[in-house]
Amino acid sequence: MKTKHTRTKQAIFAKPTQANIRFADIEALVVAMGGEVIEREGSRVRITLRGEEWRPHRPHPGKEAKKYQVEEFRELLERTGEKP
Repeated sequence: MKTKHTRTKQAIFAKPTQANIRFADIEALVVAMGGEVIEREGSRVRITLRGEEWRPHRPHPGKEAKKYQVEEFRELLERTGEKP
């Protein structure tokens, strides 16, 4: 993984939950970890990582993921065995 992906992962596991993580950085991290990001209808995407799924909406009009989205993605990482 690149340094940028490592920083994104550290930000996701940081407490208190950050609300300044770009959603595109989360998607890039998923791809770097071997997962896939599938476009769905509207702003919806399906993120699959090691057999686990997460189906969020891309944030708009802003680019940053909401706190609850960061927490849901953290839970996805934990379910797949990732650690901070």
